[in-house]
Order: sequence, then C-alpha cells, then structure tokens
Amino acid sequence: MELHENQAALVLTIDDKGEVSVDVAAQDSTSLPAEVCNAIAMKLIGDENFQEEIMGSRK
Repeated sequence: MELHENQAALVLTIDDKGEVSVDVAAQDSTSLPAEVCNAIAMKLIGDENFQEEIMGSRK
C-alpha cells in the first residue's frame, strides 16, 4: 500500500501467542495523520481497558 503525504496507517500484528504489536506507517512522521495514528497506537499499547474492549468484540 502506498501512502500519500496526508495519510498514515496503523499496522497491527498478532503473533501465535495472541500478543499484539502496533506500528505506524507514514511518509511524514510529524504530520497530523501520523500523530493521530501514534496517539491511537499508544492507547492500544497502554490502556488495558481499551484492549479488553476491542478484543471483547471478537467474542
């Protein structure tokens, strides 16, 4: 996938143990879209309630 200057993306990877890693892809890491993706990534990594809420939707 090719991203334009005004775009950013979250890349989620789940390993065999169910561990989630989050990466942000962007042409410019200081752009607003990249900053929003970084904020979401930090929330995914650091907020257990948010993780449970998201993973609970899989059940």
